[in-house]
Amino acid sequence: MSFSVSIYAVVTKDGVYVLDMAAKIDAAADYICKPKWGDVEFPPPFGREAYPEEAYIADLDAKSGASLKLTLLNPRGRIWTMVAGGGASVVYSDTICDLGGVDELANYGEYSGAPSEQQTYDYAKTILSLMTHEKHQDGKVLIIGGSIANFTNVAATFKGIVRAIKDYQGPLKEHEVTIFVRRGGPNYQEGLRVMEEVGKTTGIPIYVFGTETHMTAIVGMALGHRPIPNQPPAAAHTANFLLNTSPNAATPSRTRNPSFSEHKLSNSFTDVMTPTAGAPPAKPTTLFSRQTKAIVWGMQTRAVQGMLDFDYVCSRDEPSVVAMVYPFTGDHKQKFYWGHKEILLPVYKNMADAMKKHPDVDVLINFASLRSAFDSTMETLHYPQIHTIAIIAEGIPEALTRKLIKSADEKGVTIIGPATVGGIKPGCFKIGNTGGMLDNILASKLYRPGSVAYVSRSGGMSNELNNIISHTTDGVYEGVAIGGDRFPGSTFMDHVLRYQDTPGIKMIVVLGEIGGTEEYNICQGIADGRITKPVVCWCIGTCATMFSSEVQFGHAGACANQESETAVAKNQALREAGAFVPSSFDELGDVIKFVYDDLVANGIIVPAQEVPPPTVPMDYSWARELGLIRKPASFMTSICDERGQELIYAGMPITEVFKEEMGLGGVLGLLWFQRRLPRYACQFIEMCLMVTADHGPAVSGAHNTIVCARAGKDLVSSLTSGLLTIGDRFGGALDAAAKQFSKAFDSGLLPMEFVNKMKKDGMLIMGIGHRVKSINNPDMRVQILKDFVKQHFPSTQLLDYALDVEKITTSKKPNLILNVDGFIGVAFVDLLRTCGGFTRDEADEFVEIGTLNGIFVLGRSIGFIGHYLDQKRLKQGLYRHPWDDISYVLPEHMSM
Repeated sequence: MSFSVSIYAVVTKDGVYVLDMAAKIDAAADYICKPKWGDVEFPPPFGREAYPEEAYIADLDAKSGASLKLTLLNPRGRIWTMVAGGGASVVYSDTICDLGGVDELANYGEYSGAPSEQQTYDYAKTILSLMTHEKHQDGKVLIIGGSIANFTNVAATFKGIVRAIKDYQGPLKEHEVTIFVRRGGPNYQEGLRVMEEVGKTTGIPIYVFGTETHMTAIVGMALGHRPIPNQPPAAAHTANFLLNTSPNAATPSRTRNPSFSEHKLSNSFTDVMTPTAGAPPAKPTTLFSRQTKAIVWGMQTRAVQGMLDFDYVCSRDEPSVVAMVYPFTGDHKQKFYWGHKEILLPVYKNMADAMKKHPDVDVLINFASLRSAFDSTMETLHYPQIHTIAIIAEGIPEALTRKLIKSADEKGVTIIGPATVGGIKPGCFKIGNTGGMLDNILASKLYRPGSVAYVSRSGGMSNELNNIISHTTDGVYEGVAIGGDRFPGSTFMDHVLRYQDTPGIKMIVVLGEIGGTEEYNICQGIADGRITKPVVCWCIGTCATMFSSEVQFGHAGACANQESETAVAKNQALREAGAFVPSSFDELGDVIKFVYDDLVANGIIVPAQEVPPPTVPMDYSWARELGLIRKPASFMTSICDERGQELIYAGMPITEVFKEEMGLGGVLGLLWFQRRLPRYACQFIEMCLMVTADHGPAVSGAHNTIVCARAGKDLVSSLTSGLLTIGDRFGGALDAAAKQFSKAFDSGLLPMEFVNKMKKDGMLIMGIGHRVKSINNPDMRVQILKDFVKQHFPSTQLLDYALDVEKITTSKKPNLILNVDGFIGVAFVDLLRTCGGFTRDEADEFVEIGTLNGIFVLGRSIGFIGHYLDQKRLKQGLYRHPWDDISYVLPEHMSM
């Protein structure tokens, strides 16, 4: 199913002689075929070594929903890259090679798909470690680039990179590394800010740019082909650096007639492609309109809210999403915003109910995982109301994708994807996360249609095209990312022909890439006269022909198996066919502007007029993350934080807790006292937990736990029953003893005066007395603790005072000893007052608020759980008191 074999042989009259054989496995089918394949190791391409760092990143990639790729080309190279996005990573490599840096390019790689801060940190530190292995006489360059992200939180990923830079700041300065940064997308302003800040604090030269700078402009700056704006490092992203200002950019050559007749263009306009007799159902030219209704498969609330916000700024009358399908919950309603109002969208457990209740739906956006995307899409194809399906999942086995395409073609359904972010039709409809967040929608003017349509493989580069087109023309009419797999559900030509037949579209932009031969169909369409509108086209991946070994770029289909599939060959063919082809991606915006201006000059395009969109309020959660608002919290905590990549106890990451071998006592010190305690204090706490863990089944707490366990109650209920018994007469002696002895000692009462006063007031001395143990039969728990405290504590003033009290009480009755509760209570006061970690007021406050009883609660919980498990294991059945264990005392007579 996902296995192919190539056999090289010589055929003679005597037979067939096999010379060589190569097998190719579709790694995406691993989850289906692994039992048959076994443990398969993929060798590196011919002519290149396998590096452990590549294996490490591949392992990270396998354990992550994000995409992490790394190929080492020249470990001694001077130019290193860390690029976000599969398409963008190829574009940056192309640009470096175009500018003469191929021999110094050290690596190819990408990180995309919303990796977490920790995953980005692990990826970044691998790059930084590799580039600081050995010095280069000219220093080194690190290019941290990327297109405008659709859904990746740029600030989160940049914080991971910043952590890695801080860890390697010494080696980076020693190897004279200069860093150039360009990025856009959700929360990119915060990402650029933290990158600025690390440049200032570490002294590493870091030049930072945002979406106002052309995506690959930083390559020219890094390689000295383009001047760096006259600003200090790490503040450069505020510069008004215009698109496509390369000093080497020449006026693009044209191989077509310089004038375009309106009559010639209009002759090919039709609303719907005419079906051929006997052919499969024709696919509509118009995929989306202002009335398009969609169902979203998957609990993708963020993507759905983004679609609704887009609808609102486009002034649609109704939301484009009418329902969601999520098989893992029951039918329910999900709350969303429509502008300022809250609305409810239904969520269905199965597709059939959703389709039945919403017959006006014609689009499905499928966010199912790679394991369920095939089945859910095939199910959707059974509903004739669906005309378009967008499949977001990456990594669907190629054999399954080809079955999907065949079924969709038979039913006249257009598939966008797999491995796509989707598409967008300004003013009408957008798929999922396409176009990014609302700020980018507004910046790229995607709330109203322009005159230019585009089709791309890369989702990230689609957003970059939105940016370029909005700055060089009147805007985007429609844009589609067909996905990076070898077999996309719809092709470049499918969409180019749609654009050709759409009157509102006046020019077409195609961003192709290495791999496949689809671009040659565009060449044929231009030659045949089927495509008459001007086409601006550029295929990325031109660097591949300069590499000494094969490189698998970020997209699965971005690999040339023959000369005709190279980007260089396809760009040349497109140029010869009459398309407008720049000399590099750097010049793509120039060529788009050139063609657009010509169409405007000839009256073919009347620039779209600006219509201010309605305002959409920012979500509270996002506004808070951006630091734009503040709101008092209902609760506050100062002991731990689990919001980041690592759990933090009182400011200490959990990895450090284990690295320092702090033990349970150390953790308790962090969470209870919010500071690191001395080692002896941690040991004392652990000893206290050990000696208070259990006191037998006869005490009330253990007894209650046993009764509940035998009555069939669960663990938590049984444990709670036992803990509720703890009070001044059972366990509460720790707090009460600490308070009584501290007050007496601090008041200057002599031990005898203290005993007499308590007797006069009719009060028991907490922590004194034991039912079994006595001065002649001492409690070994107390003796163990006393030996430790006397040996390790700096001072034991309160303990000595309590022992003097014990001498007085035992002279009256031998069992009136300082028991384990009283000992722990007074010893803990000595610990708090003398360990050096607390002021006197802080020590007294911890005693006053009941901290010491926590030791007893925590310790006894261990024993109570033991009693519960013991009873469940013994399975003695329901608890029953025998009749003769109960005394009934009733009144003999009651009168009115």
